[in-house]
Amino acid sequence: MIMDNLQSIQEKALKQIEEAGALDALNDVRVAILGKKGELTSVLKGMKDVAAEERPKIGTLVNECRDKIEAALEDAKERLESAAMDERLKREKIDVTLPADKKALGHRHPNTIALEELERIFIGMGYEVVEGPEIEKDYYNFEALNIPEGHPAKDEQDTFYINGDILLRTQTSGTQVHEMEKGRLPIKMISPGRVFRADEVDATHSPSFHQVEGLVIDKNISFSDLKGTLALFARELFGEDTKVKFRPHHFPFTEPSAEMDVSCFKCHGKGCRFCKGEGWIEILGCGMVHPHVLEMSGIDPDEYTGFAFGVGLERIALLKYEIDDMRLLYENDIRFLNQF
Repeated sequence: MIMDNLQSIQEKALKQIEEAGALDALNDVRVAILGKKGELTSVLKGMKDVAAEERPKIGTLVNECRDKIEAALEDAKERLESAAMDERLKREKIDVTLPADKKALGHRHPNTIALEELERIFIGMGYEVVEGPEIEKDYYNFEALNIPEGHPAKDEQDTFYINGDILLRTQTSGTQVHEMEKGRLPIKMISPGRVFRADEVDATHSPSFHQVEGLVIDKNISFSDLKGTLALFARELFGEDTKVKFRPHHFPFTEPSAEMDVSCFKCHGKGCRFCKGEGWIEILGCGMVHPHVLEMSGIDPDEYTGFAFGVGLERIALLKYEIDDMRLLYENDIRFLNQF
């Protein structure tokens, strides 16, 4: 009875192994026949009912049956693995004669391009690039820049206050104060960075934008030095034929103060849509550092003088690349960014 059962199990197993078309199916056959609850294991568990003199013979037959089934399983496994590898190689075959896929690479943002250009120009003139904190004390953002409590200029900058003394900086000029307080003179630096003001978002305003402040402190610095520096900067940025003009203005931390215009690089001063028919474009504010600002930072205004200037980075990017809406710089529209 057991011998007939073994023969039936062997024939059944060999047939299923031959018909198995995948490794998963082959493993199912292995478990069904040789597993802990498999058919051959059940035969072995029935050996206790076999007469003692028959057990060696039946045991030999069981082992022979197991060996044949395991050998068939191993052969089938090798066959299926080889077929699977052939199929994978066929599927993953690469035609080396085909042109390679072009990889899409990222590139610099217009703001980054403009900033690197500004830094290149000023580093070429011997300036150091200095960064400062975006979360600033009221003292460095206002008071040390000659804007005390109650000063009208403080109301003009809609400030994000964290508490009564801590705020998100509205200008990068505070970095200049930190540098002046170190007492390492002379100073020749620019401080690019992000600033914050509670402005409505529109084509020319954003609550978060970038400025680049410049500062020079040394003996015998005059307004002529300021004009010459900024004229050279304008020519490097907008072209050799660029002209500049300075208009009187007022900033609390400089005296005298001015705003600087450049000749329109589209119409070369003739007047066009880009410059609104005026032939000139305003790009920055500047002036001689106020003596009181020097005093508050521990610098003797009788021995040292200096000039400062500030330019909006987005304004430079908008002008240089003829972008008419500041919001385009922050919307991350790949169709727009791909143009740079």
